[in-house]
Order: sequence, then structure tokens, then C-alpha cells
Amino acid sequence: MKIYDIPGFPNPLRIRIVLAEKRLTSEVEFVKVDLPAAEHKQPAFLAINPTGTVPVLQLDDGTFISECTAITEYLDNLDGKPVLTGANPKQKAIIHMMQKRAESELIDAIGFYFHHSTPGLGDTLRHYKYPDWSGRAEWGNLQREKAVAGMHYFNSVLGSRPFIAGESFSMADITVWAGLLFAGFAGIALPAECTDLSSWHARISDHPSVKSPA
Repeated sequence: MKIYDIPGFPNPLRIRIVLAEKRLTSEVEFVKVDLPAAEHKQPAFLAINPTGTVPVLQLDDGTFISECTAITEYLDNLDGKPVLTGANPKQKAIIHMMQKRAESELIDAIGFYFHHSTPGLGDTLRHYKYPDWSGRAEWGNLQREKAVAGMHYFNSVLGSRPFIAGESFSMADITVWAGLLFAGFAGIALPAECTDLSSWHARISDHPSVKSPA
């Protein structure tokens, strides 16, 4: 298998944590994609993923799978013993629900803020991220507010359970953790009053696959 990504970026890191959790890192060849140079927006890359995003998983038979949730589902179920995506219908439903919220209310909102209201990754990539319209920074700042609200939401969730989707570590935890990492990089501080989220973050940061991903 191959993974097309770039080390250290939030979404690629999510899959590297999954690989570590499932002990699959040694079975994957990593192919670096130059995001600041917008390599992922060029025809050669768009031929394998028309949405122009990383990571992308390439199977040995040539199949390409993009989107973190889809890649995680595939990797987690390879051995028939899913630990990150749910082992029964109820677990799967709750994990997928929280995964969607982690993406829409946190990591995606941070991404919109980062690319619209800050210099982002530079001029080359900026051309592909937004049209030249005057309200982009204001819209990006609204996304920042959405991300902070998302932090408060997940703080409330963690007031009654140890993990984002219930009693065990799941892909939703990975996504929220990566979202907070991205927030720090983008200059969005975790609100001081989000003590449950802060405690959870410290605990997840020490989880073996998070602490030492690929």
C-alpha cells in the first residue's frame, strides 16, 4: 500500500495515527506531496483524487481511497477486528456522528480560518483556496468563532464520558486531537474554561499511537 501525504499536517497525521494504532505502518510506503507548492492541485495528482486533498491511500491492486474517514474504515477493518470505527451498529453510528461533528465543527472550520484569514501556506496555494473577494477574511473569522464554539461543545461532551464517542478511543478522538493541533498552529487558543477538553487532550497526547505515529 501507498499513502500520498505530507508529514506533520493535520489530516495526514490522522491516518498516520490510525496506521500506528493498527500496527500497519511498516506495510505502507509514504509518498510526499508538496502542499505549499500546490502539487495536490495539479493534473497528475487530480487524476488520483479529483478533490485535490491529502491523504490518499493506494491499494496494491491500484485502487485509490481518499477522505480520512473512508481510509480509516478500510484500515481498521482489514484484520476483521475494528477498534477505531465501532464493533457493533450502535458504536458505529455514534462514532460516525461524532466524527462528522469533529470535522465540520472543528478541523474544517479551523482550515477555513487558516486559509482565508491568515497567510495560510503562502501565495502559490492561496490561488486554489479562495476567489479574490473582499469578504473572505471576515468569513474566515466567522469560521474561527465556529471552531471555538466547537471546542466548547467537545468540552461539554467530555464532561460525561472519557472519550469523544463514548467509553473507548476512536477515530473521532483522533480527529478532535488533530483539530486542536491545527488550532494551535493557526493561533487559536483552547479556551481556559474548557478544562475537560484540556485534560482529555493531555491524556490523548500520551496515547501510544498519538505519541509516536509514523
